[in-house]
Amino acid sequence: METENRNRRTILVFAAASFLNDIGHYLITVIWPIFLTSVLGASTTFLGLVDGLGDALASISQALSGMASDRIKKRKVFIWAGYLAASLGRVIYFMSQTTWQLIPGKILDRGGKMRDAPRDAAVADIKKHGSRATAFGMLRAADRVGALLGLMTSAILIGYFTYRQLFLLAAVPSLIGSLLILFLIKDSHGADEQHPFSLSLRSVNRDLKLLILASLIFTLGTFSDSFYILVTKTSGFPVETVTFLYAAFLVTAAASAVPFGKLADRRNRRSVIMISYLFFIITNLLFAASHSLIGFLAAFFCYGLFYGAYRGNIKTLVADLSPQGVRASSLGTFGMLVGLVGLPASLMAGFLWQAVDPRIPFVLSIFLSFISLVLLSFVRERAEKADA
Repeated sequence: METENRNRRTILVFAAASFLNDIGHYLITVIWPIFLTSVLGASTTFLGLVDGLGDALASISQALSGMASDRIKKRKVFIWAGYLAASLGRVIYFMSQTTWQLIPGKILDRGGKMRDAPRDAAVADIKKHGSRATAFGMLRAADRVGALLGLMTSAILIGYFTYRQLFLLAAVPSLIGSLLILFLIKDSHGADEQHPFSLSLRSVNRDLKLLILASLIFTLGTFSDSFYILVTKTSGFPVETVTFLYAAFLVTAAASAVPFGKLADRRNRRSVIMISYLFFIITNLLFAASHSLIGFLAAFFCYGLFYGAYRGNIKTLVADLSPQGVRASSLGTFGMLVGLVGLPASLMAGFLWQAVDPRIPFVLSIFLSFISLVLLSFVRERAEKADA
């Protein structure tokens, strides 16, 4: 019982830190692409480059921290340091005067994702197979609630603060989250089972390899949210309306994360992820075709359903298919590979937007999602031999 209570407290502290970090992150999410393109005069290609670079760096940091966490059998240091890095990155946004000066801030902000693989592995270490997706769903729900609060705060403060001042304000919640982890979490020593410390895929089973392949193809079509924000803004809606439309996405994602996690625990992860792909296809169809407020509202609603069904469950399935002793390494390597594909995805979206037509990136996403959906249907799930 004592162990169960301690594990529950650990999940709650993780959720609180994630909640706070997302307040800061989403405080500046809507203003980020507008600030770059409208205030600093950056092109959409540059926006795609910076966002894609951020995703790539986030993924590399997850892989390295995941492997290091498995090697030294520690989780905590990577988690609190990741939140601290995100906070420092937003301070650099505040200090920057040109587009290129934002890049070091983006490196720190997104490099702070080093926290994810060790944190997710810590969750997988302490939660049994039958409740693991629910735990991940709780974390995603905390993310989305924090994101919604951050977005609503942004909508209120835009008329009172400059964009740069909002960047500085966004650093505070992540700093608090870092302190929560530092002082309230007792470090996990990870699994006792020993495995090689390696990035090699030779020991990875067939189903995890297939899942990775499907995810990489899918990620080529999952460019940054900046383009969903921009296509709505360039359709003639003011920033305040865009903010509340984006809030519909966050509310839907928060409300659906735990139910989809429970569904995945009761049924299977793969089916829920396949459902999420269908939501993503509908999302991009709507963004490509919409011109009205109702159309964009429906698009953001479907995007929220995709997010709630996909984010926690894809990590859960990777954890399920990974050997226990290298779980953080597997999650980190998966995050790295997917994130590295995020760089050409956002860069390609920005180029197609600028050189061809703003709707073309959404059409490409639909095509790639169909291919990934077919590949995912061949992935076989397996239950763990023993629950920790």
